[in-house]
Amino acid sequence: MKRFLKVLLRVFVTVLVTIFMVATVLIFSIFMITHGPSENAKNIFVTTMLETGQMKWLVGLFMEEDEINRIINSNSMEALEDDTNEELIEVTSEKEDINEINVYYEEGDNFSAIMMVVNDPSRVFVGSTYPFTEYGKELNQIVEQFGAVGGINGGLYESTLNKGGYPYGIVVSNGQLVNTNGLNNAGLVLIGMSESNVLKIIDINGMSEDEVLTILDEEKLRDAICFQEESSDSNNHFVKLIINGEKRLANGLGSGANPRTAIGQTADGKMLLLVTDGRGASGHLGATASDLIDIMEKYGAVNAANIDGGSSSSMFYEGQYLQTSVTLYYNNSSWRIPTAWLVK
Repeated sequence: MKRFLKVLLRVFVTVLVTIFMVATVLIFSIFMITHGPSENAKNIFVTTMLETGQMKWLVGLFMEEDEINRIINSNSMEALEDDTNEELIEVTSEKEDINEINVYYEEGDNFSAIMMVVNDPSRVFVGSTYPFTEYGKELNQIVEQFGAVGGINGGLYESTLNKGGYPYGIVVSNGQLVNTNGLNNAGLVLIGMSESNVLKIIDINGMSEDEVLTILDEEKLRDAICFQEESSDSNNHFVKLIINGEKRLANGLGSGANPRTAIGQTADGKMLLLVTDGRGASGHLGATASDLIDIMEKYGAVNAANIDGGSSSSMFYEGQYLQTSVTLYYNNSSWRIPTAWLVK
């Protein structure tokens, strides 16, 4: 018995020492990043951590508020005031390749990305877990629920403890309005598909429920979700990437490097569904706002929007996950979510 206790004590001490050494190395590394000579390293650390759901507090431990705000202001994005102009998109069902769905792979300095191009925009719609409960569903479950061939994660939602049950803002699925809760969130932008199969990106920040419902009716939105446009020391979200062919201008990095999900549309109506990795086994940090804009421009986006990313970022197609964000422990699943952009 004494021998067993002695061995157990040694194991316990070894584990404690290992934890202490790892923590020491981590703290020293962060200190070197935040107080070292590399301005780029500071920028990436601050902007990336402030975009995460649970690691924002790290920044304040190592840096003064004035320095944090300076970095935020020097790595921001210029506003795009316009909403989408439907006349710039020409949707036709007469193309020979209208039924094609193509998947392409992109590589960046700190990310890998998958772009799904859906030639027929009428196939893209919002699926949800309505009636909403405390727990959402994994992306593959929502895809299967709607009999879709694939999809990506959707809009803003309550993500605490990976419950993922309640969306924020407007949710319209197959012509049915299923959520208006959370319209008081700052900086909401509506991302939807019209009955004429045109992607609409509309600022609804500060609007009343009646005003937003009027927009849904006027724009004839058959499917829609919301994401958040806000940049502060507590929230760092951005939505508009390209509007009516105009790229959003970025100062510095524009944003941190994180897993991302974005949706866009080309002049001939093709839908662009983009997901990038990050925080996983690949060692990638993720994509910046500038990275998303560059990829969307490459594929001919006239309009494009960043939607919910981070740990939620995922793409499922033809029975398998093509992309997840936290691949160390979600390599074949996703976080629970209440909404998704799906492909019939």
